[in-house]
Order: sequence, then C-alpha cells, then structure tokens
Amino acid sequence: MGAQRKGATRAEDSDELARVPLQVILLADSFATKFRPITLERPKVLLPLVNVPMISYTLAWLESAGVEEVIVFCCAHSKQVIGYLESSEWLSQPNFLVTTIESHNSVSAGDALRLIYERNVIHGDFILISGDTVSNMSLTQVLQEHRERKKKDPNAVMTMVIKRSKSSPITRQSRLGTDELFMAIDPNTKQLLYYEDKADYSKGVICLDKLLLTDNSSISLHNDTQDCYIDICSPEVLSLFTDNFDYQHLRRHFVKGLLVDDIMGYKIFTHEIHSSYAARIDNFRSYDTISKDIIQRWTYPFVPDVKFGGNSATKLERQGMYRASEVVQSRSAEIGPFTVIGNGTKIGSNTKISNSVVGEGCTIGSNVSIEGSYIWNNVTIEDDCRLMHAMVCDGVVMKSGAVLEPGVVLSFKVVIGQQFVVPSYSKVSLHEQPIKQDSDEELEYADNSSGIGEFACTVDKSNGVMSSQLSEEQCQPTDELGTGGIGYVWSICEGSHEEEWRHSIAPIPADKLAEAMQTTEDDLELITQDGSVLPASGELKLDSIDSDDVDIEDSRDDSIDFEKEVEATFLRAVLENIKEDHVILEVNSLRLSYNKLFADCAGAIFYSMMKLALETPHTSASELCNNAVSVITKWKKLLKSYLNDIDEQIEVILTFEEMCLESAKEFFPVFAKILWHLYDKDIIQEEAVLKWDDEKKDADDSDKVFVKQSEKFIQWLREASEEEEGGGGGEEEEGNQE
Repeated sequence: MGAQRKGATRAEDSDELARVPLQVILLADSFATKFRPITLERPKVLLPLVNVPMISYTLAWLESAGVEEVIVFCCAHSKQVIGYLESSEWLSQPNFLVTTIESHNSVSAGDALRLIYERNVIHGDFILISGDTVSNMSLTQVLQEHRERKKKDPNAVMTMVIKRSKSSPITRQSRLGTDELFMAIDPNTKQLLYYEDKADYSKGVICLDKLLLTDNSSISLHNDTQDCYIDICSPEVLSLFTDNFDYQHLRRHFVKGLLVDDIMGYKIFTHEIHSSYAARIDNFRSYDTISKDIIQRWTYPFVPDVKFGGNSATKLERQGMYRASEVVQSRSAEIGPFTVIGNGTKIGSNTKISNSVVGEGCTIGSNVSIEGSYIWNNVTIEDDCRLMHAMVCDGVVMKSGAVLEPGVVLSFKVVIGQQFVVPSYSKVSLHEQPIKQDSDEELEYADNSSGIGEFACTVDKSNGVMSSQLSEEQCQPTDELGTGGIGYVWSICEGSHEEEWRHSIAPIPADKLAEAMQTTEDDLELITQDGSVLPASGELKLDSIDSDDVDIEDSRDDSIDFEKEVEATFLRAVLENIKEDHVILEVNSLRLSYNKLFADCAGAIFYSMMKLALETPHTSASELCNNAVSVITKWKKLLKSYLNDIDEQIEVILTFEEMCLESAKEFFPVFAKILWHLYDKDIIQEEAVLKWDDEKKDADDSDKVFVKQSEKFIQWLREASEEEEGGGGGEEEEGNQE
C-alpha cells in the first residue's frame, strides 16, 4: 500500500506539472546602449541576424523545446516589436501562445519583472531570457533538475545555464567581447557560491569571504565559464524583485544580492551544457561571432537554409555559401565561402564578397570588395567601393569609390559620398549624437519622445521588415561624409576607446591583442579575508584550506582540450583570413593558459594544418599531397614560430607519424613526399630528420615503417651532408697548399 501511495504521489505531481503550462518571460529590450546608433531607430531584437530578426531565433528555439507560452515584454520601440509579432507567423502557431506586455517607463530588467509580477500572469516555474538569445539546447534536463531540487529545498529559486570553455580569457574575449567571468561552484550540488565579472574587480585581485571556504566541503573555482543568460526561475524570483527595488540588473544586483544575503537563504544553482549551443548577442563582436556560428551550422536546425520565422528559402551551396533563389549575379563576380546572399540582390561584374552576409534587395556594383561585413536590406553600393569588417543598415547608399575601414557602423539610410573613406570604428547616423550620454541601464527611447528625434516607422507586411521615415530636416546633407554625403559621424566618447576594439566586429588589432595577452599572463589572485592566496582555478578541498599550499585536483585531459582549442583557433584564422601574427598571439595565449611547451604548440598546429588538407576535396593521394603542400606553404610562418630547436621539429614528425597510423590514414602513402616538402620549405631541418632516423635505429619494425618509406630521402640527406663535410676539408687542404 505504501508503494501505491508513493506512485500516486508521483502521478499527482505529474498532473500538477501538466496543469501549469511551461511559460517564458522574454525581455525584448536589452536595457543597454551598446548597439547605438542603430537602436535609436530599431529595437535590438528586430535587427537582422543572418537575414532573420534576432527574436525569431529565440522564439523558434523555444517553440521547438516545448514551451507553451511566451510573454514578450516590450519597452523601447514597443510598437515595432508588437507590429512585427502581429505580422509574423508566431501569433498563429498551434500550442505556442505568444502574448505581449507593453511598458513605456521601465528602465531596467528589474522594473520589467516587477511589472510582470503586478500583472499576475506567471503561474509556476518559468524561463527568463532576452530576445537576443540563440540556442538549440533541450530544456528537459535543466527543468527536471530545477523541479527536483525545488521539491527538496524550497529556497532553490533559480538555475542558471552555463557553458565551460578551456580557451584562454583572451580567446574568449576575441570571440564574444565579454568580460572575464569568475565563478565559485559547489562541485557536488552545483550551487553557485560566488559570481564576479572583470568589470567589477581591479588589479587582478578578488577577495573571498573565509566563511565561503569553511562552510563548504569543496569548491570549484572557474574563470573559464560562459554565462548563457538562460535562467530557470521559481515564482519567488518575481516577488524578490518586488520586495527589493534596488534590484535593477539581473546579474550585478539580483544574483550577487542573493549570494550575499544570509537572512532569507535563497540559493542559485547552475546547469552546465556541453554539446548544445547557447549564446547571447551582447555587442557587435558577439553579433559577428554568432553570425559566423550560424553560417557554420553550430546552431542547427536554426541555420540559413532551414525555414523558420518567415525567412525566405535559401539554398546551401559549396563551402558554406548560401544563396536565395532570386539573386542576379554577374558571371565574373566571386562569392567566397561562408557567405549569405539574400533574395532579390544584384551583384555586378568583378565584385568579390567573402565571409559576409548580404540582405534582400541590395544593389552591388562592379569592382566592389566586401570582406567580413554585414549588409542589411535595400542597400546600394556603387562601383569600386571597398568594405572591410563593417556593418551597413537598411537603405544606406555608398557612392562610387567609397571605403569603409574595419569596425565602421552605418545606421539607416546614411549616404557616403564619392571616394570618401570612413575611418575605423566610426559610427554614422542620420541622428545627431545625443549630448547627454545615457548610462548602461537606460533605454533607447527613440520612439517614446526622448528628445533625440521623432520619426515614423512602418512594417512591410510581406516580410515584417521595419522602415524608418525621417523628416526632411533630418535628411539634409552634411560635409562630414564627402560630396553628397548625408549623416553625422559620432565621436568616440571619452573613456570608451578601450571598448571600441573589444566590442567591434573588426579583428582585434595586433598591439591590443598582445597587450591583452600580456595581461592574462599574470594569474588572477584570490585572497581570503585573512590574507591567504588561493589559485584562480581548480578545486579546493576542506582539509587543504588552512594549509600553505592548496592542492588542486583537475582530472580533465588538458592536452586534448589544448589541441582542440588550437585547431579551432587555426580554423577560424583560415575561414576569416586572420593574419598569422594575430594567430601566433592567440596560440601563445593558449600555451600560457594550458602551461604547454612550444613543442606542444608545433604538434597541435601541424595536426590542424594536415586535417585542413585532408578535409579539402581530393580524389587521389597525389591531390591530397598537393593540398598539404598548399596549406604548408601558406601557413609556414605560423608553424615555424614554434620550431626554434630540433626537438620541436622532431615533435612535428612524430605527430605526422601518429596521424598516418590513426586519425588520418590517407596520408600513409605520401608521408615521405610531405616530409620532403617540409624540408624543402625550410620548416624541418636536415638535422631533425637525421636525428629522427637515428632514434628509430633500435625500434621494432612496426615503428620504423615511415623511416623505411623515407629511406631514399634520408640517404640523400646523409650523402649531401658527407659531401659538404668532405668539400669543406678539400678547400682547407687547397688553401694550405697555396
């Protein structure tokens, strides 16, 4: 009977959960100004991400994950958000209810959650996200963990989704432009014990409360964690915001506030994802990175050739190139890999586009060069223009010969004059730059009478695209943008120069990357209240807290993680045409982060190069060899940077042997040929090959297979070496005779 009652209880719990729909609060406002001047005219969640509004990625994921109701909170440009939703397919999806709450006086996430609490629309546990989130993770496990935990401990009010990364802080910064994040987590319960980002600590020092260590049997310290900003919340979260009006920011105020509150005892836990994708678009750099991730299909099924959110059909072609059905392209135009071309776009002769996204209805002239850029809808680019790592919004006109240097952002309907060069990191808008600089917590009140310019906005019902209509006074030409130019160049605010390169879509300058890498060489110090210094990462055990030397236990295989990070860095350099000097700096940063030797770097880089050659299309061993030679020739400077002595060169040969026997057996028959090319390109020296041969003298025959394959080459090297030595002696004798 007891067992029956237990089963009945489970059934009752299941019925109770079934009666409460899975709800989501989606904040359609970032409560920040990082996307200005663009967000003066259009809300961030409606900005196109690979030609689809950001919010559509979020809604498509939620619908596929089994969410039943989404409450979209709209504030800045609320009419545009509501108009888009009404004209889209989201309001008519079966079993997927999308409703909106509109506010014109909320200036923070805290204000938004307090208003939602007043509306009494949340009936159980809910998911809290923003409309700039891209993910394909399943919600089943994290929801189950949260609910099971809540049954045992009513104070477990929130579960944060996190993702670990073994890359160095500078590598993560170069990808997403985010601050370094430090977390302390109980490895057994996954409870979050401490949360701090680099913006809130200085001089590389964080002070930990001694009680944090004495109250927990073990603590995992992390500075390798990405906060995905996907939170599973209990209803108490809303009441906590209502009870604490000083809670404005979700992390800076709410999370950190709960972690130091000893009275109420509320707890926050973490859920780590591994193979799934989850990221938030926080700035222009993360916009660029997540766009590339979408194009490279890390976010599948939310990719350009899968229809969702009303986007037009796009076909995937070779090398990650996507093209809509109605594109008019000159035969001499070259569309490179990992590029998306939108419907109705026209491309002129001898134009080259690579690693870029071009929207719908664009007209691109002849002899235009576009690299690493984002061109939105209905843009006109006349002949001989050049764009490098720039963002160009709807309706922009670039007159012939105009140039956009890296990091430029052109807001809606700006006109760039003939031959005019827009300097790096410039932001250009039809709106004049506001005199008063708003704080990070304030909103974009462009359509809510903020005094920075009123304009009308319409929605094209066919595609949900917004269009801005400025008054004639606001469209007068200025001399800031060359002959015929229209718009204002915003000045970089004092104190913001550091943020420009960190948050831009342009590659990080070599000097800045070197400077940031140098900063990461100094380990972050964690200091307790009694002055004890702790390591910045690893696991602390209770019996070692009071000792002078804190033992760190880390069972993860760092070597495998290191090789994967180097491979990802190299592949990104190939795809984005990053300069070798920049790649060297990133690999050096990884080397320091993982405490590896130059030989480890050489082996990992060579492995990545050969893997690229293997994955390049080929139909024979000869073509594979040619692929390898091509890769070696292009990236030999990178590889040679880590081959300063003979042992490092031998490490490359041993790595190649291992590949031929295990992971890349196709190279087996061409080992000797590629070894000769490494010698011919002055990457591997004669001494390294001969020493490798000497070390194999007493080895088993199974270990000498590649030495035997290279026998003629090795013999030729030995004879050449002997002739050189003999020739030197002859010259000496001849000189003595004279």
